[in-house]
Amino acid sequence: MKLQDFKLERYFAKYEFNAPYLLCCSDCESFTVKEILELGGSAAADDFANLWLGYTEAQGHPELRRVIANLYRTVSEHNVLVCSGAEEAIFIFMNTALNRGNHVIVQYPCYQSLHEIARSIGCEITHWEMNEENNWQPDLDFLKSKIKDNTRAIIINSPHNPTGFSFSQDAFNQIVHLAREKNILLFSDEVYRGLEYDQSDQLPAACDIYENAVSLGVMSKTYGLAGLRIGWIATHNQAIYQQMASFKDYTSICNSAPSEFLATLALRHHEQLAERNLGIIKKNLQLLDHFFSKYEHLFNWQKPKAGPIAFPSIKWDGHVEDFCHDLVTKQGVLLLPGNYYDFGERNFRIGFGRKNMPQCLEALEKYLCDKLG
Repeated sequence: MKLQDFKLERYFAKYEFNAPYLLCCSDCESFTVKEILELGGSAAADDFANLWLGYTEAQGHPELRRVIANLYRTVSEHNVLVCSGAEEAIFIFMNTALNRGNHVIVQYPCYQSLHEIARSIGCEITHWEMNEENNWQPDLDFLKSKIKDNTRAIIINSPHNPTGFSFSQDAFNQIVHLAREKNILLFSDEVYRGLEYDQSDQLPAACDIYENAVSLGVMSKTYGLAGLRIGWIATHNQAIYQQMASFKDYTSICNSAPSEFLATLALRHHEQLAERNLGIIKKNLQLLDHFFSKYEHLFNWQKPKAGPIAFPSIKWDGHVEDFCHDLVTKQGVLLLPGNYYDFGERNFRIGFGRKNMPQCLEALEKYLCDKLG
């Protein structure tokens, strides 16, 4: 296996901890340890102070797996494998479920791991490209036409990074039907589940409706707890589950005890955390609607359906990376150029899950006014 550089992470490594205005973050406003402990009352602080810092159970603490299972309708703790963030879960799945020569269909653009790891293994990759002209809806007929005898997995992400698109229930059902009909694995990245602006748009977890689906979750996105580095998969496919659990012995082995403690406590109050973050997102989305309406001569803006990110594009001639580089250099505002998803030269990712959105937009507007005179 020879992996290419993770373009997005290399870009963030250059700017993330220096730029004062992070306007492309894909997570939500975080919490302090104190705030999470307060969710459990005075006893939680004492329990945390007396936490034993030894090795933990490789599959994840049973209580953590139970509270994760409660996020789903049909799974138990025995269907949940806790990992070091979503990244480890993706890496393990790809290395256990896929083999050289397998064909994999990946919704695109996507988080680089969702196609790069499979490529590095020697899989044949088909990008199921989303259509900006159709509100980012990918073509289901294209998906159906690309399934082959050696198609091993379909990789989807809804709500989607970076567009904020979310499948309709009907489209999701069709994807599941295609996978079931051909006995294809369905890897469903659901890290933004729970951040739908209209809760009636929330899809069921793939693992709850298809026995060969693997649902991916994480503390980073919906709950704003990226620093815990806790992610998981949930699946009814016990062969995949056991292979992933065994492979983990070669990666992280087990998880951080403090992180598991805090994640367990947070997930007991998951609705409260998601509701707070959704409130921030909706407030910021109003600011963005106003901003892009004001500057509609400069940007194309498609309002997302879920999550704290969107994927607008520039209207003027030029490469979006030049714009983003000039913006962060002169005004300290960090946007993510779409070419870091290997997706064109005009789109950029904007993030709006943080409380400092007004200050970020003010700095962006100052840059535009200075440039436009």
